[in-house]
Amino acid sequence: MSLSLAASNNVQGLRLLFPALIIYFLIILSYGVGAQNSSNVTNVGAIINGNSRIGKEQKTAMEIAAETFNNRSKTHKLILHFRNSSTDPFLAASAAEELIKEKKVEAIVGMETWQEAAQVADLVGNQAQIPVISFAAPSITPPLMQRRWPFLIRMAADGSAQMKCIADIVSAYHWKRVVVIYEDDGYGGDVGMLALLSEALQDVGSKIEHRLVLPQVSSLSNPNWVELEELLKLPTMQSRVYIVFQSSLPTVAHLFRVAEKMGLVGKESAWIITESITSLLDPHETSDISSTMKGTLGIKTYYAKNTNSFATFQKQFQTKYPEEGSPESGIYALRAYDAIRIIAQAIGRMTSNNSTSLQLLLNTLFSNYTGLSGKMRFEAGEILYSPVLRIINIVDGKRFKELNFWTPDVGFSLEETGKIRDGDAGGVIWPGNLTRVPKGWAMPTAAKPMKIGVPGKTSFSKFVKVDPSLENSDKKKYVGFCIAIFDMVIERLNYSLPYEFEAFDGLYDDLVERVHNKVYDAAVGDITVLADRLEKVEFTQPYMESGLSMIVPAKPEKSTWMFMKPFTWQMWVVSGAILIYTMFVVWFLERPSNPEFGGPLKNQIGTATWFTFSSLFFSHREKIYSNLTRLVVVVWLFVVLILTSSYTANLSSMLTIQRLEPNVTGIEMLKRTNSKIGCDGDSFVMEYLQTVLGFKLENIVKVSSEYNYTKKFKSKTISAAFLELPYAKVFMNQYCEGYTATVPIYRFGGLSFIFQRGSPIARDFTKAILELLENGELKKLQNDWLTPENECPKNVTSNGPESLSLNSFTGLYVISGVTSSFCFLLSLAVWGRRFQQQEADQGNASPSPSEETLWNKTVRIARFFYKRELNIPTRAPTFGNYAEEWHSPRWDYSTASNTPEHPRTIRPTEIECVQQE
Repeated sequence: MSLSLAASNNVQGLRLLFPALIIYFLIILSYGVGAQNSSNVTNVGAIINGNSRIGKEQKTAMEIAAETFNNRSKTHKLILHFRNSSTDPFLAASAAEELIKEKKVEAIVGMETWQEAAQVADLVGNQAQIPVISFAAPSITPPLMQRRWPFLIRMAADGSAQMKCIADIVSAYHWKRVVVIYEDDGYGGDVGMLALLSEALQDVGSKIEHRLVLPQVSSLSNPNWVELEELLKLPTMQSRVYIVFQSSLPTVAHLFRVAEKMGLVGKESAWIITESITSLLDPHETSDISSTMKGTLGIKTYYAKNTNSFATFQKQFQTKYPEEGSPESGIYALRAYDAIRIIAQAIGRMTSNNSTSLQLLLNTLFSNYTGLSGKMRFEAGEILYSPVLRIINIVDGKRFKELNFWTPDVGFSLEETGKIRDGDAGGVIWPGNLTRVPKGWAMPTAAKPMKIGVPGKTSFSKFVKVDPSLENSDKKKYVGFCIAIFDMVIERLNYSLPYEFEAFDGLYDDLVERVHNKVYDAAVGDITVLADRLEKVEFTQPYMESGLSMIVPAKPEKSTWMFMKPFTWQMWVVSGAILIYTMFVVWFLERPSNPEFGGPLKNQIGTATWFTFSSLFFSHREKIYSNLTRLVVVVWLFVVLILTSSYTANLSSMLTIQRLEPNVTGIEMLKRTNSKIGCDGDSFVMEYLQTVLGFKLENIVKVSSEYNYTKKFKSKTISAAFLELPYAKVFMNQYCEGYTATVPIYRFGGLSFIFQRGSPIARDFTKAILELLENGELKKLQNDWLTPENECPKNVTSNGPESLSLNSFTGLYVISGVTSSFCFLLSLAVWGRRFQQQEADQGNASPSPSEETLWNKTVRIARFFYKRELNIPTRAPTFGNYAEEWHSPRWDYSTASNTPEHPRTIRPTEIECVQQE
């Protein structure tokens, strides 16, 4: 009985074991067939992260590529052996070693992170010398990479292009501060990305304000994310531009939920995610994370979707992908598919008698290949082409919106070729459905207004004045020119800006430090732009220019020779010279024909001098006989008219406007005499006077108020005061009698408002101040507050009229000199010709030229010109006589004997007897 029962049990056990043995036999048979033709079977190892969506997509894509190849090839077969590394570099290296030893793989693909790829290439690739194709790349390409890992081929580009794209987005929307958030991978893999991002942001004038490192979800047994909420509550974190990279999908989901709960995913905030996160999101999938990420900008590598090969692959992918729904394959799946296809093509080129290694075939194929992931060109194991990135915008939980393209060479463009450029990412719908560009900053609210520091103690109250007695009054506690500008700027902003003032009684440098340390959000007042301050705070456009001006006591200028002031000494010398020259020319031209210029030489000189000087007052009465003289006199009278008018006008101005003569001539005089000087002790001017201008500390007197300057001057405590240009204008406008100010030689950056570094409100203030400067409103406000006209009623100035110089009348003198010289030379030529005729008429009466000495000839010529008389021919002049006719006076008489046969010579003494009809 027992024996039969045992036999029946054995039979039943064999029945159960028989199907299992058949399945096992079939598997062995299939491997046996493969073993019989092992040269036609290629084993490839694939190391992926089987727990992530990226790893699952990669596995599906590689299976599709291998299956397609196996179905088409009859001589070669490709077998994939998958291993799960969970992004652990040591597990990846161990899996690679096991694949090489046990599965005899001829190539290894995969590795989602660079740490895995480097570990596998180190421990396996160099020892086994088989190709290692990595889907990851280092953030920064290490030097001598090809020499260190000669069998490593990486299909992804490094992170520099993606970080530059993020920096361009930040620059396009004028954000100055960003917060970087990433998940700790335990290996410091984000250090390179941070370095690239920091450098790229620095190139566009921005910087990383804070780094927020999130713990891995796998490292927490019960993640409640309370720590994350506490980290996001950092009071010093003013930026609202968040950049998230290298994080898992659960971490990103929790991050956005907490941020939405805290109000950080709303108006005035901006979120940017990298491709490693963007690829995890499915535009066809509705999920909670997508709904919380509304308005987020993402970056994806562009690839063509309008090809037949992509459509075929996408159809197969949606059929085989193990997850629910109809997901769209991402760039990581496409790269995995292209990698297996390239391996399959290399296998297809191998034959049983071909000694070419798989590594060489892969290098050849990878050198120039176009696949579903795009065009690839490799050299020495590195990808060389510049990727084309696409900006996406998460509109709602159901769809993405594709925006502009981005390339490293062009920047933003409307098409992938980069031919049509654009200035930003495109038409973005921002968080909170904001249509305008968010400020990217913690904007003040009614519950938490902007805290603005105001200087409580100022030397000149017209700029800023704080009256504590008006604390509970209806009147304004804070008044002044700076407060008026601030109010005008607030009115021009296109958004509400709640604020509250707080008086600060310290130094201006301390006020700057308070803004730098984020005690104050901003400071409004007469704050000078300086180089060391610029490193700490954000300045707006200066609303007033600034420089160092010296004010000294002055007295009215008195001079006995005031009548000489209208002209410079050079002007007087040249005017006298041109007068004497004109006098000589008039005498030379009138001497032969005008009896009033006759007589003894001293009478001739007296007449010529009297004529020329009397012409200055247009009171000359002497007759003019020569037409050339008339031309000279007309030009000279024009010169006299201009000179007398200019002299009269300038002298009147000098006598009307009181000129002030300073008691101190310059800075060197003050230092040489060790004179006391005054300045504002609360400003930077005191240190500037010591370090730059070289004044001794014991010679510098601190002056606390504008009213104390006059007291110090009257008591002779100080000899000069050094004030910034805006304060000097106010002082001189109020105390215009008895003081004079120098033009600033040392310039500063101007007066401005300050904000925290990176604050976008500073840029809005700058724009508003520029508008006020351009339309003249700021100038009008300056005149009303600082330099009203009723404060200085008397016309007192230290910048009176200057003496007229020769430069203003050079042209006039040239015209007069040229005219006189022309007439003189013409007359000289005429008389020279007559001298030659006289010499010819005398013939032998004169000594021969060889017998006459040069001195005698010179004396004879001079005597001729001095005693010359004008002979008027009675016949009509020929062409050669026109010059003589122009030189001759006009005679209005006629005589019967005035014929060519009876020429008559008329002396000037006879002309007086002729009467004109």
